This record gives sequence, C-alpha cells and structure tokens, in this order.
Amino acid sequence: MSRGGSSSNSINSVFYAETYHPIQAGSIDGTDILPHDNAVYRALLCSNASLYDPFGDPKVIGDPYCTLFVGRLSHLTTEDTLRKAMSEYGRVKNLRLVRHIVTGASRGYGFVEFETEKEMRRAYKDAHHTFIDDSEIIVDYNRQHLMPGWIPRRLGGGLGGKKESGQLRFGGRERPFRAPLRQIPLDDLKRLGIPAPPEGRYMSRFQIPSPPRRKRSSSETGDSDEQEKRGVSSHRHEKSSSPDRSYGGGRSTYNEDRHQKQHKQGRHSYRHEKKPSSSRERSHDRDERAYRYHKDLHRHDRWTPGDDFNDD
Repeated sequence: MSRGGSSSNSINSVFYAETYHPIQAGSIDGTDILPHDNAVYRALLCSNASLYDPFGDPKVIGDPYCTLFVGRLSHLTTEDTLRKAMSEYGRVKNLRLVRHIVTGASRGYGFVEFETEKEMRRAYKDAHHTFIDDSEIIVDYNRQHLMPGWIPRRLGGGLGGKKESGQLRFGGRERPFRAPLRQIPLDDLKRLGIPAPPEGRYMSRFQIPSPPRRKRSSSETGDSDEQEKRGVSSHRHEKSSSPDRSYGGGRSTYNEDRHQKQHKQGRHSYRHEKKPSSSRERSHDRDERAYRYHKDLHRHDRWTPGDDFNDD
C-alpha cells in the first residue's frame, strides 16, 4: 500500500528522526527502503546483530540529559578553550575532548556536561553555529544515550557528513529530512521497522527541534505530589499557629487567640465568683463569719419566760 505525498508541501517543510534506523538515515526524505552505500550496510549489520552498546564506553560519564555534543571543533582547540566558551551558557560540570588514542590529537568533537538540564538547553539553543578558534561549531544533544537505535559514525551510522565523502546522513539537527514529494511506501517501511514521515505534522526549517526530556516515573510523580500536599498543609499550620501579632497577616491570628481566651474565661468564670481577690477581702469574710457565729450563740443563751416551763 502506498500513499501519495501532498503537492502543497513546501521545500522548507522538514521533520527530524526520533529513533535511529540506518536505512532511513541515508535517505533525504526518510522513505528509502534499500541501503545505498556500503557504510549503511555495515551500520544495518551492527544494528540487527546488536554489536554496538551505547553504554559500553567507560569514558562516557555524567547525566546524558545535561550533556551536549559539540562538533566541528578546530584541532587547535583545547579543553580550557572549550570550557571557557561553554561557560557563557551555564555552569560546566564535566568536559571531555575526544582525542586520538595513539597521537593524542583532537578528533574535532567533544562532550560538555552542565550542572542542570536548563543550562544544557540554553547552550543547545544559543551555541549552535557559533565560533570557537575561528571554527563554526555545531551542538546537539547526547544521541548516544538518548536516541534509540543509535549507531555511531565509525560503524557507518551517525548524522550529518560531507558531500565530498558521499555518505550524507539525514534526520539530525544540521540536516533534517525533507517532506516527501513522492509516494510513501508505508507497507515496506512498516515491514522494515522504519518510522513513517509524520504527514501533516511537519516543521519549518527555521524551527529548533527540542531535545528529549527526562521521563518521570509514576512513583516520583506521586512522591512529589505528596510532598507538595505536605508542604501546603504545614504552611497552613504554621500560618494559623504563628505568634506574630503585627498588622496585616498576623492580626486575624491574634484576634482568634484572644477570642479563645475570652471564651475559656467566660466558661470557667463561675469558679472564681465566690473567691476573694485580695487578702483584705479574705480577712473581712472571716470576721463576718465569726460575728454571725457569736450572734447565733447569744441568741440561744438568752432567757425567755417560757424556758422554765419547757424543761418539765
């Protein structure tokens, strides 16, 4: 089954590869189904036989989401020069300039790790096509670790390339796929496991493709939500129990505390009604009780005319 490409597609309509397939990388519009050079055959062999391990290099360290690939460097550029240039976009945590294993000469590319992903994205956006030691550089995200199916250039894969070599690779930031102007062999692409072009969702050549973002697991998302809830509840508790009695936010808390105290005093006021408030009042009460007691005694001891007759 085939589907025709839209005739209204502009020459500036492009799309970028999210996964790497050697045959597709060798196609200008991402619709080839046969390799067109020996290097693509070699890369396809390595991909099918799983001969390349992107995590097998012990020299590659750091967070891939904070790491940038820097290419087309001058062979005279040193680690210090590269660090100084990249420090304009953020804090550089780690840097590795790839050198020849025998001669020690620079291979013309390196990897720069920043402290945060935000700083990496800033350098990804602003450092592309800038100059270091009179050489125009290109920057890209760490495809070795973040692009599924990646095959490096030394094994026939990679992206970019020069026309003189005859081994151009498409789908990357520097040389994206063009929107197809011919029929798209969807069945053949599906059989080979090649992603089909995103019809109707092409990008402009002047748009900057976004690097992959870190995926958050469900457990991390739940923990962060729970921490946010705890933070909100603790903030409310601190606000309600704050002893601040200044004007503004603390006035309502002060009024509430005052109201509670008045309520408690009113509820237990009956216990304090009969209690004297001073020593003078207490002595006066004692004298009054003693006077009443003696008055009652004199009332019973007083003689009346009928008392003698009542004794019989």
